[in-house]
Amino acid sequence: MVLLYNIGIFLYRVLIRAAALFNSKAKFMVAGRKNWRNQLEANIEKDAKYLWFHCASLGEFEQGRPLIEETKEQFPEYKVILTFFSPSGYEIRKNYEGADVICYLPMDTKSNAKAFVDIVKPEKVFFVKYEFWYHFITELKSREIPLYIVSAIFRENQQFFKNTFWGLWYRKVLSSFEHFFIQNKKSAELLKSIGIENFTISGDTRFDRVATIAKSAKQFDIVEKFKGNSQLLVAGSTWKPDEDLLIEVINKQKDVDKVKFVIAPHEVSPSNISRIKQLLKKSAISFSKIDNSPIENYDVLIIDSIGILSSLYQYGNLAYIGGGFGVGIHNILEAATFGLPIIFGPNYTKFKEAVDLVDEKGAFSIHNFNDLEAALSLQLNDKNELEKASEISKKYVEKNVGSTKLIIKKVFNRLG
Repeated sequence: MVLLYNIGIFLYRVLIRAAALFNSKAKFMVAGRKNWRNQLEANIEKDAKYLWFHCASLGEFEQGRPLIEETKEQFPEYKVILTFFSPSGYEIRKNYEGADVICYLPMDTKSNAKAFVDIVKPEKVFFVKYEFWYHFITELKSREIPLYIVSAIFRENQQFFKNTFWGLWYRKVLSSFEHFFIQNKKSAELLKSIGIENFTISGDTRFDRVATIAKSAKQFDIVEKFKGNSQLLVAGSTWKPDEDLLIEVINKQKDVDKVKFVIAPHEVSPSNISRIKQLLKKSAISFSKIDNSPIENYDVLIIDSIGILSSLYQYGNLAYIGGGFGVGIHNILEAATFGLPIIFGPNYTKFKEAVDLVDEKGAFSIHNFNDLEAALSLQLNDKNELEKASEISKKYVEKNVGSTKLIIKKVFNRLG
């Protein structure tokens, strides 16, 4: 099975190198790992003690971030190395000040794993949510370096829980973890079903992150001026299918409805911003073009900048989160922490917080234009319904904070 795994990694490397000729993401992946050993040796302080945090991409980083920052504050004797697998994480957070060293995770080969651990010599290692790289995990286990997985969530269709040759082999990887910090009871039941008991149901560290965001949110007076006395829907991380539905709703709005819209597309390229503007029949302006414009006279504000969405939710009465007509919705907790009822597309069931909030009536899933129009009408035209859903969202976040402190207590009390 190890041979098959190695062949899979080899083929993946070949495909990535081929794709790099025409795909920018693949190009970043290849370039970012070039000469990684020399670069890592140059950046690592040989006499320092390191904690290693690994995140697949940006979403996992947001989960790991509260833990990184809390350990840095409580245990300043450690330095932090942060690795990413994907360019969408590394390229955005390569200048993150909370880590001392930031780099790509080398491809999971036996020689790479040995060389990486030789150079870093981590005291403790934290993988976030889904990462299960065989050679790195095996190398850490052989050196008795404790490895933890945080904010993990397991599902029945994962290989670990299948009685196939591949599943039984890959299941052994889990025995190399010192402890599992998992999100829910279902994950606990699955781990128990294959004889794993070293876990703690600690919840999701993202709740701690969004609670911090809410306390330190940036103020945008211009957005407050844009909103005025109107109700405001903030649409975050939208894709074309989301935008097409929203545009249809916006174009049908009457002036007497007194509803304004902020659209923050996932794709902020000039061509996409232009496409949205051209389809809108209402007055719209880009965030970067506001200057001295009479912002209060516009109906739609299009966010063509990155890094400010999480703070914009504070001005909303209702949120629409994109991605639900694709592979899955984006982060809904950034909106929920401000007490916004949330609307999203049908592909949300992989996200525990979305399932929970739909069950509790703090969030609403839609399949088409009629669903969206009905959800907006219910929330924006019925003050009691809006307040009720808003309270559900806010309390949901409040009751789930605390995962970071639980993990730190469990891990670092063992230092003696």
